Amino acid sequence: MRYPDKLKKGDTVGLICTSSCVSEERISQCVETIEKLGYKVKVADNVTTDLAGYMAGDAVVRARWVNRMFECPDVKAIFCIRGGDGSSRIMEHLDYDVIRNNPKIFVGYSDVTNLHLAINQNCDLVTSHGPMVSSNMVDSFDEESKDSFFEAINAESDIVFRNPEAIPVKVLKEGKAEGILVGGNLSLLSASMGTPYEPDTDGKILFIEEVADPITKIEKWIYHLRNAGKLAGCSGILLGQFTKIKNDDENYDYISCIKDALEGISIPVMYDIQSGHGKQIMTLPMGAKCKMDTSSCSIVFER
Repeated sequence: MRYPDKLKKGDTVGLICTSSCVSEERISQCVETIEKLGYKVKVADNVTTDLAGYMAGDAVVRARWVNRMFECPDVKAIFCIRGGDGSSRIMEHLDYDVIRNNPKIFVGYSDVTNLHLAINQNCDLVTSHGPMVSSNMVDSFDEESKDSFFEAINAESDIVFRNPEAIPVKVLKEGKAEGILVGGNLSLLSASMGTPYEPDTDGKILFIEEVADPITKIEKWIYHLRNAGKLAGCSGILLGQFTKIKNDDENYDYISCIKDALEGISIPVMYDIQSGHGKQIMTLPMGAKCKMDTSSCSIVFER
C-alpha cells in the first residue's frame, strides 16, 4: 500500500460531500475552519444541493467531484465534509484509474466507508478514517484529535496509535496480530457483502464502529460478517466507538453481542478504540500494515 504525499501549509484542500449535503452557512464555516488551519480551499459545487432530503446531488455528480478532486493537480488532500447516506449510489461512477494515478490524502468515516474499502483495494492507496470538516473540525476539533489527525497524514515514521489520555484501550481477546487494516462502519461493511468492494479480511486486521442503532441491528450485521467468513478469516479485530447503541436489557451490550459472534474464533480483539462517531475521533490509516499486541494494548502502523 502507498501512503500519499504529506500536506504542507499553503496547500489546497478539496472539500466534498459524497453522501449528504450541508447548508450554505455551514459550508462557509467549513471553508473558514480549513483556512485557519493554514490551507487554501477548493469546494465541490454540489455540497449544498439537497436531493431527496438526504443526498448532495445525484450519484454521477457526487462521484464526478471525487474524480475531479483526485485529478486536479492543485488539490493535495481531499476532506469529506460529512457522512450521511447515499454513498452506495456513487460507487459504479468512480474512476479508479484516476484515483490510482493521482494518490492523495483522503479523509472521512461513516458513510465514507464504501470509499475507503474501494480505494484501498482497487487503488493500492492508504486513506484516513478520521475527522470530517462539518462533523468534527468546525465545532470541536480538540487537541488530541487534531494531533492524531496530523500525525497520521504527515508521519515521517511508523505511526503509534494513541487513544485520548483519559480513555484506555481494552482487551476482549488476548494475543498478537499483524496485517493490513480494513473496515469501517458496521452497517456499510455488512451492506458491501456481494459487491466488488466487500472487504477482503483474510490475514487482515478488521476495524469496526457503529452509531445510534439498536443492539438487534448490531446482531444482524455482525453475524452477517461471521456467516460470510469475514471474522474467522481476519488476523485480529479493533472495535471502535459504538455510540448510542440501544438495548432494553442493559446487561447485554454491544461487547456481549460481538463476543458471542466471535465464539470459536481465536484472534486478538481490542475495543474502545476512539475512532468513529464519538466526541473525539482519533485517525486510523486504512490500508496500512498494522501490528496489534493486547499485552501492551499497542497498535502501530508501518509507514
